[in-house]
Amino acid sequence: MNTPNPKVVPVPAQDPKPVLYRNGSVYSAADPFATAMLVTGDTVAWVGSEHAAAALADSSMDVIDLQGALIAPGFVDSHVHTTETGLALTSLDLTAVNSLAELLELVAGAAADTTGTILGNGWDESRWSERRPPTAAELENASGGRDVYLVRADVHSAVVSASLAGRLSLQDHDGWDDGFVVRDAHFAVRSAVRNLSIGERDKLQRAALDHAAAHGIVAVVEMAAPHIAPREDVLALLERDGAYPEVLAYWGQRATSEEELLGILQGFDGRILGLGGDLNVDGSIGSHTARMRVPYADAPHSCGSTFMHEDDVAAHLSAATSAGLQAGFHVIGDEGLDTVIAGLEKTAVIHGVEKVRASRHRLEHVEMADDNAIQKLAHFGTIVSAQPGFDALWGAPGGLYEQRLGPDRYTPMNRVGSLLSQGVPVCLGSDSPVTRMSPWQSVRACIAHASPEERISARAAFLAHTRAGWRAVGAENPLLGQLVPGAPASYAVWEVDELMVQTPDSRVQSWSTDPRAGTPLLPALDSANEPRCLQTMHKGVQLFADDSLTHR
Repeated sequence: MNTPNPKVVPVPAQDPKPVLYRNGSVYSAADPFATAMLVTGDTVAWVGSEHAAAALADSSMDVIDLQGALIAPGFVDSHVHTTETGLALTSLDLTAVNSLAELLELVAGAAADTTGTILGNGWDESRWSERRPPTAAELENASGGRDVYLVRADVHSAVVSASLAGRLSLQDHDGWDDGFVVRDAHFAVRSAVRNLSIGERDKLQRAALDHAAAHGIVAVVEMAAPHIAPREDVLALLERDGAYPEVLAYWGQRATSEEELLGILQGFDGRILGLGGDLNVDGSIGSHTARMRVPYADAPHSCGSTFMHEDDVAAHLSAATSAGLQAGFHVIGDEGLDTVIAGLEKTAVIHGVEKVRASRHRLEHVEMADDNAIQKLAHFGTIVSAQPGFDALWGAPGGLYEQRLGPDRYTPMNRVGSLLSQGVPVCLGSDSPVTRMSPWQSVRACIAHASPEERISARAAFLAHTRAGWRAVGAENPLLGQLVPGAPASYAVWEVDELMVQTPDSRVQSWSTDPRAGTPLLPALDSANEPRCLQTMHKGVQLFADDSLTHR
């Protein structure tokens, strides 16, 4: 089935009329066989059977016939760049480009049909036979001399046309390579191109949040940082009203002392969760900037980039631990993770292990973690924010991971199964616009992980994408992410082809599907059809609705 264009229909938060959903399925720990749910205001009042719903219904209620649809807790996308997502949604979509020639053809078409700088997002040369990005001259020729800025799929690098590069003197910056830009060169061009007006920023943020709501997402965790966008960008997000998914934000700025940390926080009036997120220890595998213990297989002269050393990591963690604040980092490569773990160990020497654990420090991505690293993360109570979509895109034989790391090192990656089994708290997200905001795709990627030993059940992945997302940010209400009486009314309604229990182990599945197991059912994800979102509600406010829901 095809997802229709999103139709966002906010409604007032103080609608006093109770809403009774019936004739469907409710994903609830309170009643795994529930087919109906009653919502009063911003709270789930009751879940139960169709027979009970028939007795409960009266004229005071708005009754919605689910016609077999599923109600489930709303998703939390635990790693998002909202404004960047809006830009990706409104610029050239290069995610499906299969060759250098195809990319240049799209640039030429955009030059003929648009004005201003040509923006694009999502190209990945590892999928092309040429195995290289376009040069500045090739972009200049394709665009007829127009400014061109095309961001790579991992958002850690880009390509630019010769005219734009010359005007910004990118050739004088670290990270310039004939139109390909990373590090300082990328920061310079991104800052210039992303100099948005208040109105432009507002439009992009609304587009991204509406897109999230249309995919059953009730909250996004914004990974803001000064090298991505100015402070005003995240402050604008945090000031939005309840007609959009809730924004939970981190600020990726390094502190060297508790005094400096508290000074950084003053500008946010307590509205950010911590100093972490995209505070980069290293870069990305696709751009050859993730820090590796040994050189890249396809770039044997390089082990990647290091943006923070272990003393930098330890100073930042120590300042946050002393202040009782959650801190964290972007880390991808194995040596990058070694650096973070060394920083955790130094912080524990200063403050004690229990205080480090109590701070609930958090790491983003952690694509390369060996068994020892996973044990250390569990020891320090570190949360991992993982992106299963990375494995789906790049984990297959011959894919980007194997190209960059070689046949002996590219697997296993993104070890969600091992992290969970060792007791590391894991929450899931998209890193949008790196991968699209599609939570069911993330759940599917966990079930079908490229490394069979890292596969987890749909239920485990779903919990990591809902309840665990709230716990990772320290949400005060422990019922967020659940549909039980007394819980906040934060949920999505889904049109589904089939409901079932999906696990990577057929022996477990045979028991779990037995009615005596009482396992709530989730959409079957073994086909090309994704569940279609019909409605998204957060704390009693409607964020998105399709017109096919039947009211009485």
